[in-house]
Amino acid sequence: MINREKYLSVIRDFYESDLVKVITGIRRCGKSVILNTIITEISKKTDNIIYLNFENMNDFSKASTYLDLLNYVKAKRKKGKCYIFLDEIQEVDEWQKAIKDLRLGDNSVFITGSNSKLLSSEFLTLLSGRFVSFRIRPFVYQEIIEYGKELSKDISVSDYLTWGGFPGRFQIDTEQGRKNYLTDIENTIVINDLIKRYKIKKEVLFKRVVNFVLENNARIFSARSVYNYIKKEYDGCSINTIIKYINYLKEAFIIDEIPQYSTKKKRDLVFLGKIYLSDVCFNSLRAFNGRFDYDHNLENIVYNELLYRGYELKVFDNNGKEIDFVASKNGKLFYIQVAYSVADPKAYDREFGAFGSLDNNNQKILITTDEPNFSTSTIRHISLKDFLLMNDF
Repeated sequence: MINREKYLSVIRDFYESDLVKVITGIRRCGKSVILNTIITEISKKTDNIIYLNFENMNDFSKASTYLDLLNYVKAKRKKGKCYIFLDEIQEVDEWQKAIKDLRLGDNSVFITGSNSKLLSSEFLTLLSGRFVSFRIRPFVYQEIIEYGKELSKDISVSDYLTWGGFPGRFQIDTEQGRKNYLTDIENTIVINDLIKRYKIKKEVLFKRVVNFVLENNARIFSARSVYNYIKKEYDGCSINTIIKYINYLKEAFIIDEIPQYSTKKKRDLVFLGKIYLSDVCFNSLRAFNGRFDYDHNLENIVYNELLYRGYELKVFDNNGKEIDFVASKNGKLFYIQVAYSVADPKAYDREFGAFGSLDNNNQKILITTDEPNFSTSTIRHISLKDFLLMNDF
């Protein structure tokens, strides 16, 4: 497995800190691999290391409650600074109490989890801000290329647009095998992490909401729009239930939501956001007869890549014309429009016209799969392939 230096370089600054290192992200995005890399680095200077993976039943049986965990660490740690690694900590009953106590000793504590409730208000209160968090995501394209070299595989941009960046899928050679692997990830999250954990009784309704949301990535979204669609098929649902179910998907890191941006500050309060998937495979698994939604997957891929590069993102309403992203970083602002192609004159007019009335104080960028350069004097056109190989604008 590749060394994900982009993440490690940031986490490394906190190896010796008494802050709890919280590593979050969707299941099978590579959190455990990063944790094992950190362990390997630290083991070069000490063997005072404790590691437990609570998805492993053998490890879970050693410390299934917070008291068991405290007693286990007390019995196993050596004198001096101890480095404690707890993988998928949310499986442990009242784990927050154990982390609070472990942090107070001569310990450096690392925890991972597949649920954003790791950073719940209860946890924040217990630790009084004594933690630092890191969100891990599936591979971006440069990581895929690097991993492909390790596996002696050439992985195309179109493959990335279709099946995304979950690391484990690249070890599988058949398309059906990859589909089965990715379906298993989704089922584990939806059934085990959400339906069972939250004791969802209306399973049919919940799965219908999940399907609708994952089929409609990179689109303007509201809970009411989901409700209006679902109520046609399912009696007895409410907007509050829809909101609750969508929040569950956010908690499991399946989806992200970004708000709308306007130069008129009051309009920032209006709920008009977009839903993006942590990985486009969740959309492609729902494709009928191989008709993949490349238009929206492309925008979703650009979203994931920009987040990886450290941009803060919002949707931009330019007087009724939507610009996909206003991206900010290091005091610089970029207006970014994404389209599959602008070779057709109507598509060209639509995508370039979205930038109308904007001044030239900030860079305006259009990303498409087109190879010809459609740049103008005020708008920079970047092909998708070039964009994916960039580190920054």
